[in-house]
Amino acid sequence: MNYIKHLTGFFEKVSIDYDLNPTHISLYMAIFQLWNQNRFQNPISISRDELMRISKIASTATYHKCIKELAERDYIIYKPSYNPFRGSLLEVCNLDFYTKPVTKKEIKKITATSKNEKVIEQVSEQVINKHQTSNEHVPIINNTNSINIKKDNTQNGNKEKSDSKFSKPLFEETKNYFLEKNTPEFEAEKFYNYYESNGWLIGGKTKMKDWKAAARNWMINAKKFDKNSSARTDSKTNNLTPNQLHVANHKNYDEAL
Repeated sequence: MNYIKHLTGFFEKVSIDYDLNPTHISLYMAIFQLWNQNRFQNPISISRDELMRISKIASTATYHKCIKELAERDYIIYKPSYNPFRGSLLEVCNLDFYTKPVTKKEIKKITATSKNEKVIEQVSEQVINKHQTSNEHVPIINNTNSINIKKDNTQNGNKEKSDSKFSKPLFEETKNYFLEKNTPEFEAEKFYNYYESNGWLIGGKTKMKDWKAAARNWMINAKKFDKNSSARTDSKTNNLTPNQLHVANHKNYDEAL
């Protein structure tokens, strides 16, 4: 095998193959180096780590992509091994015939293949993006949609701002509101001091949205607490009976201790 003719044929083929990039060429040179070390025998056992080290390819994904594309374009025949203890087999294709002048027919064939692959890629992209709207064919619809989307976003944003906005009441407002609901002023003071101390949080965690609703709940709970406390006091009073401590009421202070 004349390696000079082979490399000449390789570069002749690469010059008209517009789908290859420097990474493909670097990987092929690494393959050629291993092939040279094995005295140009086919097939040869290859090591991915060694090829990546020689070709300076840092990504395994890039390595697999390039070696697959070299095989698809008839530079090599790649037989991957799925056994971690056994290397993959690779056969270098003969490129000596590319040293001859390349005819226009061959150039058209290679160029047509490249164009077909590009068309297939474009069709695939169109299939993937078939749900997207084209800006060129329906600009009016797109403008309408964008305006509607902006309106919806603005309305939602204003709604969120209005919902999340909370203005802390003054003590006078709280006192007047409690008095309107026929609740003592000291309850308003307790309510205001409690929520002022915890940053106006419900349950110590959730931000308050409506202080009047919280005040009404406070009034309801205050009335329940008053009823329960008065009921407990009455029950204790009712249970008391005369002389229940069994203490002698008649005492003689003339007796010595």
